[in-house]
Amino acid sequence: QIQLVESGGGLVQAGGSLRLSCAASGRSISSYGMGWFRQHPGKEREFVAGINRGGVLTNYGDSVKGRFTISRDNAKNTLYLEMHSLKSEDTAVYYCAAAEIPFGTRTGANFYDYWGQGTQVTVSS
Repeated sequence: QIQLVESGGGLVQAGGSLRLSCAASGRSISSYGMGWFRQHPGKEREFVAGINRGGVLTNYGDSVKGRFTISRDNAKNTLYLEMHSLKSEDTAVYYCAAAEIPFGTRTGANFYDYWGQGTQVTVSS
């Protein structure tokens, strides 16, 4: 079973940047499609970005397209999310997740089997 731990969250001014990391242990992330989700208080978890096992295919939620970039380093067993031009509405708890899928990416949270504990991102305006 894979364990996921996010880091890199914090407080940033609007327009700024952050880089989130998700360190995996227990199993190699190369066996999983990976994704980032976020959750605003009182709302359902929202898809942010997904990446396939090989790191070639990516997709993004409409609200982050052009500003966020998902990547993975299978050798380091780590998933990343580069966030730029941050807005106050990006404030949320960000989660990384692993899906036992053979190919492609998934946008639905129900496809993901393992989750990290989350890291808070706060964007001040």
